[in-house]
Amino acid sequence: MAAAGIQKILDNDLRSSFNGKKLKNIDKPLLVIIIPCYNEEEVFPECAEKLSGKISQLISQELISQKSMLLFVDDGSKDNTWSLIEQYHIKDPQVFKGIKLSGNRGQQNALLCGLLSVKSYADLTLTIDADLQDDIDAIDQMLKRFLAGSEIVYGVRSNRKNDCFFKRTSALLFYKVMRFLGAEIIDNHAHFRIMGSKALNALAEYNEVNIFLSGIVPMLGFKTDTVYYNRKKRLLGINKYSLQKLLNLALYGITSFSVKPIRFICLLGALLIIISLILTIYFTAKYLTGYIISPWAVLICSVWGVGGLVISSIGIVGEYIGKIYAETKHRPKYHIEKTLLNEESMDAE
Repeated sequence: MAAAGIQKILDNDLRSSFNGKKLKNIDKPLLVIIIPCYNEEEVFPECAEKLSGKISQLISQELISQKSMLLFVDDGSKDNTWSLIEQYHIKDPQVFKGIKLSGNRGQQNALLCGLLSVKSYADLTLTIDADLQDDIDAIDQMLKRFLAGSEIVYGVRSNRKNDCFFKRTSALLFYKVMRFLGAEIIDNHAHFRIMGSKALNALAEYNEVNIFLSGIVPMLGFKTDTVYYNRKKRLLGINKYSLQKLLNLALYGITSFSVKPIRFICLLGALLIIISLILTIYFTAKYLTGYIISPWAVLICSVWGVGGLVISSIGIVGEYIGKIYAETKHRPKYHIEKTLLNEESMDAE
């Protein structure tokens, strides 16, 4: 079933109002918690139980609609993750919903699939990783900030004491570089965030192939708020984000939101030309005054310097050309293989 089909099934309710926000046919806002999953069979049962318990708690506090749900997006898992999603859906079809992508499309695309699939149905969405390192107790405060008028609420870790030295240092460097290059990015924030329906509709207008949500969401421009929390250690399984995936994500973020690297290379090239001219004048003057200048020293420095500059320049320009190539093809970011929706939602069509 295509993503458009899901939206058509889910897009049935009229809008009403709640706390000044435009809501759909309910007294309380309908919350959809979106969880991307890739080979998460070890942690899935605990994740499902804890998040469904959180939904029940928020419903009992009359903060969200009784129709609120969990949406698990299986990003082409090779283990029994999808089978577990199906089992929990059979157990409680109102709370547990699922979308299975036809292959592994990456966490960014899995998140985007979940968000766009419910944008016509949900009053707000919350995205969270399946490992539950993000503190689910922070959801209460995030929801209250949303109901108080913020369209986007970020869950931001208060520290990185659980990270190793390399990951802590590389993350700090990444955020500094991104801000230097002009991207509006939130420090120590990954994907733990609440987005309202206005923000979701605005996000749907971004059509780039190389998606980087942590950079796009702050660009939407709606009123935002921040809730700080202590990030926990992963209880079961292993982190699916390898060093290569982290580097790719960083590269996507840098090249998707700034052309400053190209400008920097141009300035560096101009600077080297100026230095080369100055050295040429200097060595010429020294030679004319009787000093003996070794040509090999000058030649070797020039070859290594210019060669390194040319190779790095070609590499950076190549990254941007590659992105232009991908964007012009307009290939779909994901394909949906299966969906799990309850009969009540389908009958409402």
